[in-house]
Amino acid sequence: MSIAIAVERTSDLSEETDDILDTARERAQLLGLPYAGDLTPQQAYQLHFLQAATLVDVRTFEERQTVGYVADTAHVAWAIGPAMERNPRFIRELESKAGKLDVILFLCRSGKRSVVAAEAASRLGFKNVFNVTEGFEGELGQENGWRVRGLPWKKD
Repeated sequence: MSIAIAVERTSDLSEETDDILDTARERAQLLGLPYAGDLTPQQAYQLHFLQAATLVDVRTFEERQTVGYVADTAHVAWAIGPAMERNPRFIRELESKAGKLDVILFLCRSGKRSVVAAEAASRLGFKNVFNVTEGFEGELGQENGWRVRGLPWKKD
């Protein structure tokens, strides 16, 4: 009996995660986005928590250390150095953390760098990349983002 309940629950979770991703894909298609779609921080947390996706933080190492980060995420900086130049190893580092068919969620400070990272990854053959809107800290002048939404995070 408990096995049937576990199977049913897993099936429900799978349908729920599929619904989230399918809705994002449909919206991306309508908007003509060059990547799989946008997800809210809450949706990204749900997929991350259920291990249905790889959450990739594209902020700098320094940002993660000083501001905080989501536990159990992959880190592949989109930009590096004081001039915030594009990381020339971005795709190679991403390939070491996730496969081209994996569901990948990009998170940055405000949801801007993660869009550019999603576009680049899509152009280079990653099929299921999503942007986390609002980012970790939120958009400037807005009360939003992963932390403001009360989602789990940590700071060393």
